[in-house]
Amino acid sequence: MDVADSRVGGPRKAGRGIRPTPITDADVPAVADFLCTAHNERIPWLEAFTQAPWSVDAPNHGFMLRDGERVVGTLLALYSQRQIAGRTERFCNMTSWCVMPEYRARSMSLLNAVLAQEDYHFTVLSPDVGPQEILTWLKFRLLDTSAALVPNLPWPMMPGRTRISADPDVIERTLTGAELELYHDHARALAASHLVLISGQESCYVMFRKDRYKGAPVLAVVLHLSNPPLFQRSLKAVTSHLLIHHGAIATMAELRITGYRPLMSIAVNRRPKMYRSTDLHASQIDYLYSELVCVPS
Repeated sequence: MDVADSRVGGPRKAGRGIRPTPITDADVPAVADFLCTAHNERIPWLEAFTQAPWSVDAPNHGFMLRDGERVVGTLLALYSQRQIAGRTERFCNMTSWCVMPEYRARSMSLLNAVLAQEDYHFTVLSPDVGPQEILTWLKFRLLDTSAALVPNLPWPMMPGRTRISADPDVIERTLTGAELELYHDHARALAASHLVLISGQESCYVMFRKDRYKGAPVLAVVLHLSNPPLFQRSLKAVTSHLLIHHGAIATMAELRITGYRPLMSIAVNRRPKMYRSTDLHASQIDYLYSELVCVPS
């Protein structure tokens, strides 16, 4: 999440009296066009907006600034309801804080509008340096993003070991309960990819995204594991699969997701992630139902 330094459009004095307004379904095409022009033209914003497939009573898609009919700033929001420790918790994930330079004085009004919504836990999973300082002042806390980078090598597959499948039918047949619900909620999310590992009576649901470098999807970033010990035992098979079938030359996994650091890995610190909650602990915050599954890199 950043206050994008957009250079689109000629200089003009920002109009007084501009106030943040909720982004409704009807506003989505205009907001998507703005983000494509002013923020990142490679991202299919309209599809990212409309393919957040989970069911939730969302009050809006975030907030925007308009000067007349022209969108000049946005702060997107993705909402979800999660069952945590036997309670229903409401989350708001903020992303794409993008304001035209001549309207930058109104940037904080967008953030304040989102945070004024009551009874939500807030996450920001890609803050730049400037927003990090602002969010810290607003009582956001950093998550531990210590991670391991594992090279994906074409290891020979041992017969009778872990089976790996990305087939939706196999995933549907294998997963049950809460993990199957997670899969249903994310199956059509634009940036999420899915695998299931099967070893005897055990299985592990793996959700990951592909991050790009110079336009190529070279890095598989693990977002969720249902069975970290099985993932650990199957790491060579998984990384080989990601290389051969997804073209990823390395796998990145945060230790808070895997629970361990693989022997053949490089220690890295991932981009900071932040959250604000009055009663949830860092261990109860994950990356699902967020920009990381909806907005491709």
